[in-house]
Amino acid sequence: MNTNVYLASKPRYEILDGLRGVASVLVVLFHLLETYSGGQAHQIINHGYLAVDFFFILSGFVIGYAYDDRWDRMTTWGFFKRRLVRLQPMVIMGTIVGACLYGFGQGEGFVAIGNVPGWKVLLAFVMGCLMIPCGMKMDIRGWGEMNSFNGPNWSLTWEYLANILYAFIFRRLPKIALAVLAAAAAFCTLDLCLNWNVFGLLTESRSANAYTVIGGWSLTAEQVYIGLTRLFYPFLCGLLISRIGKTIKVKGGFWWCSLILVVLFSIPCVGGEGNILNGVYNAVCILLLFPIVVMMGAGSTIKGEKSAKVCTFLGELSYPLYITHYPLMYIQMNWAWSHPEAPTYLHVMVAIGVFITSIALAYACLKLYDLPVRKWLTDNWLKRK
Repeated sequence: MNTNVYLASKPRYEILDGLRGVASVLVVLFHLLETYSGGQAHQIINHGYLAVDFFFILSGFVIGYAYDDRWDRMTTWGFFKRRLVRLQPMVIMGTIVGACLYGFGQGEGFVAIGNVPGWKVLLAFVMGCLMIPCGMKMDIRGWGEMNSFNGPNWSLTWEYLANILYAFIFRRLPKIALAVLAAAAAFCTLDLCLNWNVFGLLTESRSANAYTVIGGWSLTAEQVYIGLTRLFYPFLCGLLISRIGKTIKVKGGFWWCSLILVVLFSIPCVGGEGNILNGVYNAVCILLLFPIVVMMGAGSTIKGEKSAKVCTFLGELSYPLYITHYPLMYIQMNWAWSHPEAPTYLHVMVAIGVFITSIALAYACLKLYDLPVRKWLTDNWLKRK
């Protein structure tokens, strides 16, 4: 085994890349409209939060496809280096963007801004760049997020955990063992979606988000349980799909899959707030429909140069967009809450402006930072013997 040889990346599933981009755009729209939702049940693009669960199943599938057959030529540290090169540069950039815009969010909605000592802000910044989740005592915004500068980092925390578990455990397991673990994880998904609370970890404070999978961004027992539940079934299911190799071929697969995601994320709160039917809907999406979408995306092919370009653009933009948009959302939220009397057209203009700025910022980060940094790290770190 020659573990010093750099292994070139495998051909990509272009449709799955494109679908990741579609989901990222929907997340941005979900967060923009969330400010005006008046509660979870009234949110437009109501189930946009399920994009995170879709990302996890994509991740499991892609990790299995990219690395399962390479462990005779790759060390565990080699795997970690590749994942760090792919993920960590934008983790740092997302935290930097959040730090630059942090003060602009000061207001009634973010009570801690301006009321915490400077050393705590600096420490939280360093921890965010190093991907060390902050506990409740390190909250410098007032929302209890693992990274107060950039909320979406919470899902990357669980993504890193999935990569670690894959390298040490999951890659060694046969398909039957993965299926057993996925079944156990599916039970936890039902426990969360249907609010069974079998383990007694769900509290009364979560009543507004009951019968959903919303949560996972804080280091409390309840939030950690939610985060792990949201991670394990999708990731294991995606990994299992890649191992089994079962796919579904559909003509125009990218467009059909994109339409399915738009519809699934946009369905209104089923049955209204606090209704078990909405929990059933969450569970069906995660346990059944998302795996089908992934199998369709993996089994279909792109025909036409335009479709290929759309998938490539969306795929490249997806991660930078997801990891840099939320600092702008903090500002949009604070402005909207501080100017409730502003005319509707002005709120619309602000929202459109933030959306366009989010796309532009992500594209700039991709071209000017992410791609060059990853290329330099690949040439000078991964390929170095």
